[in-house]
Amino acid sequence: DDQEDITSFALSCDDEMLVTASRALLLKQWDWRQASCTRSWKAIHTIPVASMTFDSTSTLLATGGCDATIKVWDVVKQYCTHNLKGSSGVVHLVQFHPDISRLQLFSSSLDCGIRLWDLRSSQCVCILQSHYSAVTSLSFSGDGGTMISSGRDKICTVWDLKSHQATRTVPVYEAVEGVVLLPKKTDLSQIGVKSKNLHFVTAGSKGVVRVWEASTARCVYTQTLPSTLTPSSEEDEEEDNPRSVTYLFHLPASSRLATVTAEHNILFYQLPSLTTHQQFVGYSDEVLDVKFLGKEDSHIVVATNSCQLKVFQLLTNSCQILYGHTDTVLTLDVFKKGSLFASCAKDRSVCVWQMDSDSGEVRCVAQGSSHTNAVGSISCSRMKASFVVTGSQDCTVKVWDLPAEFPEAEIHQLSPRTTEKAHDKDVNSVAVSPNDKLLASGSQDRTAKLWSLTGDGNLGLLGVFRGHRRGIWSVCFSPVDQVLASSSADGTTKLWSLQDFSCLKTFEGHDASVLKVIFVSRGTQLLTSGSDGLVKLWTIKTNECVKTLDAHQDKVWGLHASRKDDKMVTGSADSNISVWVDVTEVELAEEQAKQEDQILKQQELSNLLHEKKYLKALGLAISLDQPHTVLTVIKAIRQVEDGSELLEKTLLKLRVDQKESLLRYCVVWNTNARNCLDAQACLQVLLTHLPPEELLQYQGARTYLEGLIPYTERHMERIGRLLQASMFLNYMWQKMRVAGASSGMKQDEEMDTPPLTQTLPLFFMDKEKVKGSSDERGDEGDDGDGGQQEEPYSHVEDEEEADEVSASKKASTNGAQEKNRRRTKTNGHHQSESEESSEEEELEDDHAMQVMKNVLVSSAPQCRTLS
Repeated sequence: DDQEDITSFALSCDDEMLVTASRALLLKQWDWRQASCTRSWKAIHTIPVASMTFDSTSTLLATGGCDATIKVWDVVKQYCTHNLKGSSGVVHLVQFHPDISRLQLFSSSLDCGIRLWDLRSSQCVCILQSHYSAVTSLSFSGDGGTMISSGRDKICTVWDLKSHQATRTVPVYEAVEGVVLLPKKTDLSQIGVKSKNLHFVTAGSKGVVRVWEASTARCVYTQTLPSTLTPSSEEDEEEDNPRSVTYLFHLPASSRLATVTAEHNILFYQLPSLTTHQQFVGYSDEVLDVKFLGKEDSHIVVATNSCQLKVFQLLTNSCQILYGHTDTVLTLDVFKKGSLFASCAKDRSVCVWQMDSDSGEVRCVAQGSSHTNAVGSISCSRMKASFVVTGSQDCTVKVWDLPAEFPEAEIHQLSPRTTEKAHDKDVNSVAVSPNDKLLASGSQDRTAKLWSLTGDGNLGLLGVFRGHRRGIWSVCFSPVDQVLASSSADGTTKLWSLQDFSCLKTFEGHDASVLKVIFVSRGTQLLTSGSDGLVKLWTIKTNECVKTLDAHQDKVWGLHASRKDDKMVTGSADSNISVWVDVTEVELAEEQAKQEDQILKQQELSNLLHEKKYLKALGLAISLDQPHTVLTVIKAIRQVEDGSELLEKTLLKLRVDQKESLLRYCVVWNTNARNCLDAQACLQVLLTHLPPEELLQYQGARTYLEGLIPYTERHMERIGRLLQASMFLNYMWQKMRVAGASSGMKQDEEMDTPPLTQTLPLFFMDKEKVKGSSDERGDEGDDGDGGQQEEPYSHVEDEEEADEVSASKKASTNGAQEKNRRRTKTNGHHQSESEESSEEEELEDDHAMQVMKNVLVSSAPQCRTLS
């Protein structure tokens, strides 16, 4: 509340009470679960408190001040019980003896000695002298008779608290920030503890946890570095080593050790194996880049103002810290499959990392270093993981080839395939085209350039994009068009043609530099982020900004969209990372893009039909999932010469999934009398050439085949009735010709029609009847795109009456050519009577008709057998 820095804090051993000390010289007691301050009081110290600790009963609180005094407080009765003087300088360490009955307090200050205070007499009993640098931590044995101290003088000392003498000095060869005595009753053989002697753990400037045997001063276990590089001894001595541990403590309830690193990361190690159990990132610093990673974009990888990379799992927020670079990582890029990504840094190197799809663990699999200055941009190949491209402040662009497979145990060393002096100033961005054949680079020299990535390993300059007034920060290829997007420090984003390198559009809206630009919504929209902390969504077609997100308070360096465009992640110089899921406009643009894609495919289908490439046309029509469009292709195939043979060859070349879709469409077509012949033609091919076992493996095959049976039988009955009508028509035609024949004509010449026992081919007669009756039948149904929405088994047609009337009208019309209107009606009446007579004679020809039906339509019994 007082806006003053907190200089120290302590949590009681029972986890109930939190006390903080601030530069305002106030002590505050907090109910940390409710985040409320319960009381506050003056610290009495004249200058800020540097250290504090609770005793094991959580009733006494000791505070060590920068004024060389120690205060002991009774937090229950709320008063100061002791004021201990005598320390030299800042008291940076205070700790109670775990056995509260002893009433002993240990402290250390600038004189590097350890003072033992008797709280009964408020006197310093003795000063334990062994260290020559600041004492950093104390740890006590279970019986309270032994203590170990650690210091930045690279030694640990074992003390006998009865004699107040040092029994052993252990050189650990690093500045130690924390020491913990291991419990004796636990089996710790996995970390080298093979005797019941005293063992302790240290952590310090090297950033590794080590186990020591006190009696022999021997290191029995050294933790393997979670790094791709073994640091040099010079790096170990650096005070700003990010691996260095600043704090180590034991969690006996969960058998874990916890360490705090110089970069504010908290790591938990599980005993007895000392494996990394969990990691927390306390502070990210400035976020320079962020990308989605993993299957279904389940993780994000973050580059901060650090040489470490951090991989977060979005579902749990758990983190992996990746070591490999030795200086600040500047940018990242992810390969198409999402399990492989690359990074580059100020240390002039490039690293390739691989995520295990099962465990989610990430390791470095390749590394290269060839640039002469910081590497500020990187882009991965898009088709497959075959190469990466880097751009550097040395003004060059390098292409690095990747191996087909990475070795399991070692790190593959990369070497550049080609190096090109690309620009006159820093190369800020590089991008690889979706087909891996082109490369774009953007530079501080205000230009972007287009290069060809040829197979011989060389880069060929194709053209230069000029138009920005200041340096270019980002370039990006469109996923669908021959267009390049660039963003610049002049506050604009431009679209360029790859054909003539002209500027197609300019987007203005940011008040400062546009740092990143990406295509989303299948190339129909742009996302831009700028130094003004804003993220803007643009629709390319209308050149309008459709959404502005007030995302951050500082520069937005990181901007990335998931592969499905349903999520977006941003990272900023304000140290915050945000994941966005509100993509309404993106979904709308996707729908528009789908509609445009449908139009393009329809045009392509028309071209394929015109070129008589029926197999490709049929495959494209099936991919559109439009039964009417597929039917159009089937009709086109059947209309050509030898259409039946061509249809058979085409259908048999389809994939299994395409045949499955075709079977589903046939069920729809078969419900309509106008399209049943096309459906039956397709069914004839499928049922004849595909074994029943394969057909029954199709999804929903049984239901489809069962639905085909009733409609096929209905069509068979209709064809039978048409056949009867055609036979009657033949009979009438013969009688009419005989009645009107001249007396001089011979009987053989008069009878030029086939006899009643000889029928015309089915398809000829059926075609004539359908043509003659199409204007009269209104209930046959019309097929269109709406037909694919029908339930294939719910559409029932009653065509018997329409067929009979059509046949009667056609016979009447033929008879009326030589009769008057009255006689025409009479003929119609006689024709109706003849129909009734023909129906009575049907029983006599039942056997012949049944044989003919079986010949005409064979698909129904086959469907019945399969189902």
